Amino acid sequence: MSELPEYAERVLAVAELIPPGRVMTYGDVAEWLGEGGPRQVGRVMALYGGAVPWWRVVRADGVPLPGHERRALARYRAEGTPLREGDAPRIAVARARWDGDVTPHT
Repeated sequence: MSELPEYAERVLAVAELIPPGRVMTYGDVAEWLGEGGPRQVGRVMALYGGAVPWWRVVRADGVPLPGHERRALARYRAEGTPLREGDAPRIAVARARWDGDVTPHT
């Protein structure tokens, strides 16, 4: 098995930091890393994201990942992620967004 590209490792590490019930957009992850952009993060998640909480890295419009809507929505509901319900439920990104703060709160 070959090693992951360094950028992919960093993207996946950020995905693992996102707490249950919270999300970061592809652009948020790129900004947090200070490298790449939404498309690069999306590509990493598409190729390598299956082993991390992929449903917590989302499109900016809050629409669940095409082809994985049912699985993602089940995870969001189980974790209490804020949603906008309707004909096509989506994430309430403004309320669900995580700012990347990894400082322990004591």
